[in-house]
Amino acid sequence: MSFRRLFSFTVLTFALFSASIPAIAQHEENAANHEAEAHGEKGGEKKLNVSEEIFGHIGDSHYWHFFDINDEPVSIPLPVIIYDKANGGLKMFSASKFHHGHEEYEGYKLQFGMKEKIVWANEAEAAQHDIYDISITKNVLSMMISVILLLWIMLGVAKKYKKNGTMVAPSGFQNALEPVLTFIRDEVAKPNLGHRYMYFMPLLLTVFFFIWINNLLGLLPGGANFTGNITVTLCLAIIAFIVMMAKSNKHYWGHLLNPPGVPFGIKLLLVPIEIMSMFIKPIALTIRLFANIMAGHIVILSVILLIFIFGALSKAVGVVFVPVSLAFSIFMFMLELLVAAIQAFIFANLTAVFIGQAIEEPHHDHAHGEHDQLEHL
Repeated sequence: MSFRRLFSFTVLTFALFSASIPAIAQHEENAANHEAEAHGEKGGEKKLNVSEEIFGHIGDSHYWHFFDINDEPVSIPLPVIIYDKANGGLKMFSASKFHHGHEEYEGYKLQFGMKEKIVWANEAEAAQHDIYDISITKNVLSMMISVILLLWIMLGVAKKYKKNGTMVAPSGFQNALEPVLTFIRDEVAKPNLGHRYMYFMPLLLTVFFFIWINNLLGLLPGGANFTGNITVTLCLAIIAFIVMMAKSNKHYWGHLLNPPGVPFGIKLLLVPIEIMSMFIKPIALTIRLFANIMAGHIVILSVILLIFIFGALSKAVGVVFVPVSLAFSIFMFMLELLVAAIQAFIFANLTAVFIGQAIEEPHHDHAHGEHDQLEHL
């Protein structure tokens, strides 16, 4: 039953993605036409700005855009919350007031490009307005949805375990998640954390499922590129770093600041390197997840945009390239389904490795204990 449900979910996601490709393509054409009209050009003759289109899709936004109908975007305007001391402090209103960037509201406007942001409309007075944007953006709303899903799934599974115990055969989501829970316990926690693995299991499971769910949500049509945002991955890495530092023992700091059996002259070189490596760990966690997830989205969008790049050269070439683009996009999408789980596993595994290094006990104590037993015999 669990395999059938997972298979159905994969097929549904695949079908939705395939159906969304024409909508994405229509949005790219409409964007090019609107930009051309704004510059007094007809028929969308202005060249498509590929970088702006790609980063506009994978970047954060004050709208949750789905597709266009008759050149009109179908989207959900999100709450705008900004603080501007020069203009009365806290401001709260709907992003619909901007009419997708075509109008100003209370002196503010949406500025598009590599990153969407709210700015003061009058450029001559912009320096006087230090705007702090704490809006419920697309990424923030996606995070809320993922947290609700995570709680709903995990609390339901926990309720079944509490009701039936471990002696009753699992069913539903419990049946689907039990192999994953066992895998994280046996392949991630136990090898890296030793006898203290159960203490850190809640952290590892939360990190794994939070990243996995957000990776999958980002693959849905119109989904947010949440884990492809470096701010998000940095926050997750900082949490892992704080836990590592909080639970580190004297043995860890002794090897870090005063490596045993190393000449003093070498220590002067080795200790700064070890201290640097301590801070490189969260940086590695941050960049690995961010780069892999963002790269997948960029590749898929780039392949779709190739239709318009070739179409600008020749309409016939653009039409011929459509099935090629569609096939390669579907292949990349299926690959991203695998990457979504792999990257969640890698982040959880590296977190366990780094914490395991910080809580590792001295090995010589165990060796001395065995030596004393042999002498007693």
